[in-house]
Amino acid sequence: MSRHAKNSSSSGRLFTRRRLIKSAGAAAAAASVGAVALSRAQAAQEAVPADAIIIGAGYAGATVARELAERGLKPVVLEARDRVGGRVWTNTWAGEEIEIGGSWLGPQQELAHAELSRYNIGTFQDVAAERVVMPGNNGLVTVSPADAAATVDPLWESFYEGSAQYFERPHEPLYRSDLLADVDPLSLQDRLDQLSLSPTELEILNGETSIYSGGPSTIGSLTGMAQWIQLAGGTYQDYLTTMSLRPEGGMIAILNAMLDEAQANVRLNTAVTGITEQNGKVTVTCSGGGQFTAPVVVVAVPVNTWKSITFNPGLPTAHARASSEGIGVPHATKVWLQIKGNVPATQGMAREGTPLPMLIPQQQTAEGRLMIGFAGPSLNVNDASAVQDAVRTYLPNATLVRYRAMEWAKQQYTKGGWGLRRPNQLLSLFPAIEEPHGRIVFAGADIARGWHGAFIEGAIESGLRAAGQAAELA
Repeated sequence: MSRHAKNSSSSGRLFTRRRLIKSAGAAAAAASVGAVALSRAQAAQEAVPADAIIIGAGYAGATVARELAERGLKPVVLEARDRVGGRVWTNTWAGEEIEIGGSWLGPQQELAHAELSRYNIGTFQDVAAERVVMPGNNGLVTVSPADAAATVDPLWESFYEGSAQYFERPHEPLYRSDLLADVDPLSLQDRLDQLSLSPTELEILNGETSIYSGGPSTIGSLTGMAQWIQLAGGTYQDYLTTMSLRPEGGMIAILNAMLDEAQANVRLNTAVTGITEQNGKVTVTCSGGGQFTAPVVVVAVPVNTWKSITFNPGLPTAHARASSEGIGVPHATKVWLQIKGNVPATQGMAREGTPLPMLIPQQQTAEGRLMIGFAGPSLNVNDASAVQDAVRTYLPNATLVRYRAMEWAKQQYTKGGWGLRRPNQLLSLFPAIEEPHGRIVFAGADIARGWHGAFIEGAIESGLRAAGQAAELA
């Protein structure tokens, strides 16, 4: 179906174990055996006693819910979507389990592995590339993974030179703030400009920096990616292992287990529009007209969506700046592709500005090879012909059977993709952005001090910190 590939809608539905309860009585009965999700209309009609209100049923929110429940508190979780997970979304497509959002874990991510152990969830290795298509002196060339590493690794080593010093303790990013003053203002593009790179070497690096930036490499910060490298172990090959493991049952598995253990009262289709603190209580107003009141509220949604919520009193300086500037990257489009036939497991990388700067192989199926593409802003993912042409950059004879695109920046309750700090945000936002605003606490991977932005490890870390803060206020 080379010119008529099927573009599956990105609005597919994840059916979790959360049941939709049709009455308050049924909700009370179900609360003893699992997480409870109610409709917006019910949420508007019911006054539910809560020790804490958690906004957002992603990994940070689920962590907070579980931790507060362990302390004997009763949280209510408000989720705007009709599913839990946030920027994690495990689904089925082309007969296979796929990840519409976050996809991978790394062996270094200790908090995530502690959760896997807690819930007896196994992992498996993702598909390894058999060959790599990458920039060469005369356009794209096909090489072995070993030859690609021999070319790429020294370039990244040069790119991240010095980061072992300014992130001497990467879990404590401000430990060497004296050294960070010179590098935190730098974008990824600024760092590329500092290096003496040939045109081909620049193309090898800037395709990846543009993907992580969510557009031009001018958007993302050097310190953001440099911290990831040091957290991973200090080398680019170490960093690649953070995209090597997948949990049995999908990326949603740990989150579902957390909510089940918490017996979490999850209200789906309940979008929050306002948060007001007054007289020792916090009142949350929802778009359907409902209100919830508790001693403390935890805001566990992407920073880019904070501007959709009216805070009274207004946000403090660091939080207001983060909300205005954004942290979630502005362009994050993930495309699942099925390529007809028996296709080699091909990894692709191309320069910034190309329609598909990154291609990652996935499993071979009876119909063809599944692959993940990360699209640049120039690719119109609604045009099947354009998507196939982009794939043919790496696989010239490829026939696209079907594809599914998710444009995270266009999602109302995300307004961006994975998080990556902007230049100057590390020193200007931290540690203030980790502190409560009165009885309002903030959580999420975007504001994690360790594995920030693109990893559930950061969401769990941030959720653990926020749960402790919320418990003291409840």
